[in-house]
Amino acid sequence: MIATDAELYAVLRQFNPWWSGSRFPELPAWRRAAFAEIAAWAKNPPGGRALLLSGARQVGKTTLFLQAIDDLLSRGTPAQNILYATFDHPLLKLVGLETVLRLWAEHEPPAEGIQYLFLDEIQVVKDWQTWLKIQVDFTKHRRIAVTGSAAPLLREGQKSGVGRWHTIRLATLSFYEYLNIRKAETPEPAEIGSLARLFDWSPRQFVKAAEDARPLVPLFNEYLLRGGFPQVALADSIVTGQRLLREDIVDKVLKRDMTALFGVRRVIELEQVFLYLCLHNASILDIGAICKELQLKRPTVASFIDLLEATHLIYRLMPFGYGKEVLRGRAKVYLADPAIGPSVLLKGRSLLEDDTALGGAVETAFFKHVFTRYHRTSIGFSYWRDRSGHEVDIIADAGSRLVPFEVRYRAADTGARSLKGLTEFCDARKVQRGYVITKDIGDFGILGLPSSTGTVSALKIPAPLACYWLGRTEIDQATAE
Repeated sequence: MIATDAELYAVLRQFNPWWSGSRFPELPAWRRAAFAEIAAWAKNPPGGRALLLSGARQVGKTTLFLQAIDDLLSRGTPAQNILYATFDHPLLKLVGLETVLRLWAEHEPPAEGIQYLFLDEIQVVKDWQTWLKIQVDFTKHRRIAVTGSAAPLLREGQKSGVGRWHTIRLATLSFYEYLNIRKAETPEPAEIGSLARLFDWSPRQFVKAAEDARPLVPLFNEYLLRGGFPQVALADSIVTGQRLLREDIVDKVLKRDMTALFGVRRVIELEQVFLYLCLHNASILDIGAICKELQLKRPTVASFIDLLEATHLIYRLMPFGYGKEVLRGRAKVYLADPAIGPSVLLKGRSLLEDDTALGGAVETAFFKHVFTRYHRTSIGFSYWRDRSGHEVDIIADAGSRLVPFEVRYRAADTGARSLKGLTEFCDARKVQRGYVITKDIGDFGILGLPSSTGTVSALKIPAPLACYWLGRTEIDQATAE
């Protein structure tokens, strides 16, 4: 016998204090944008689906689950109708899901009505995909939310999972969320709702907003160093936070999760590939160069990159185009958080003095913000580059329109001559508007770019303000929904 029922029930009671009339102590009162989406699912699951909350290790998935449970209890849901279990716990992992459900039914029999199951790290449960399929199809009085690595969940359950779960991809904290969790005293930039509304501003409004936002600059630099993992963001010092990120998050993914989830044995080579990507963050991926420098075979490198993306340590952005243009093109790679690179490479505050690394960190931060802001819509993202090397960093494809973003943080020049890539893309695709993310807080306003089809309006926005507004509008949108 692995453990007695009494011992196992004692573990469950620790995870479910509401069964005894208590709540989890020190649960953060402030809620992330994703909370509203989880709460909406709890009230009315789209199509009766389960919920999959995917994201990197220690990105805050469990806290969101506990906040959702607290909300359900506040709304009058019977305590015994809510089960939380994490299969990271060694005993629960050993006994499996069915034993957990049996103990719940025997010791805390649910009342009439909807039952809520919140299950962390579901991927370690044997035959979880079959169980979840049956539950969604035949147990309509249960609403089931799970977390885990998205790739194993989606890969193993690709057939059975179609139409059976709603996915929320949880990124690291936005700059706006970071300021809230740090309880930082900040200015209150004007509410805009959408970056597009800035095109209607007057020059005076741009000047005033830039001056009001100047205190955001040192906080944004701190955000780039600390990053958006909640535990790291709350660390006493930047040095401590970067050490936590490196040791408790990155190292555990590379040296534990990769072996447990994917059976990776060549951990040293995997770590070398990841270090290479940290050194070339926000750059177009050259697998041939990686193979040559690390003396690895192409299939091995390609497999490692797939796994790094699967465990949410990197994003891949494919080139803009269709069909063979994309298939033959090389991906652009972003780290999942701007602080990962400086933490892994032990840069500390020296990041702020390295123009190349700092530019990559800012581009990473902006991409994460714009991707997260629109991930629930059908907008696709890519980058554009022509044969002469002119490039646009990020293209948002909304189907009926294209929105280009150029991040100009590595160089001080943001004039028309330095934006040839943006001008050429807009010319070729008949796009009338674009965005330029700038370094100087005063470099804010509308720039006209002469083109063969007229004038392209390029809206220059300082990076701290762009990230602040994108994070804030995500919160506002989620709350409104």
